[in-house]
Amino acid sequence: MILFPKLYLKNVLDISVALLQKENIKGILIDVDNTLLYLDKTLLKGVEEWVENMKKNEIKMCILSNTNQKDKVKKLGEQLQIPYVYFAKKPLKSGFKKGAKILELPYQQIAVVGDQITTDVWGANRMKMFSILTKPLEEKDIWITKIKRPFDAYIINKYLERK
Repeated sequence: MILFPKLYLKNVLDISVALLQKENIKGILIDVDNTLLYLDKTLLKGVEEWVENMKKNEIKMCILSNTNQKDKVKKLGEQLQIPYVYFAKKPLKSGFKKGAKILELPYQQIAVVGDQITTDVWGANRMKMFSILTKPLEEKDIWITKIKRPFDAYIINKYLERK
């Protein structure tokens, strides 16, 4: 199903180099809000080391965020020393295409990591990229995401029933 992730994990730290290599993934497009950052803009503990490990193992990375707050995404990109796309308009294809162009990889070698089905998973699957859904870092959400969470929960339950 186009709304089911290829993988469902607790958070980004559960994504190992071995897991990516097994799936022939050479690059990651990664969401920001509730995936890397808590809503107060605190970075998930361990992310900097995780990113460094990915880079050391030649996994390319790019932030792919729907936020229109360029400064927030730019600051995180600089902190992690990875490129970024803000206001990506996920699940529309344009943001994914921009991210893939930055990574210089074919879509089949790219994983998309995020906490929302209606943006990250659906968009990744439409692009034939490897979708990895993570649990949100916290239950608090911006209003638009809060509206979509019951739908996400329904799809996750259906996904888990099939596992």
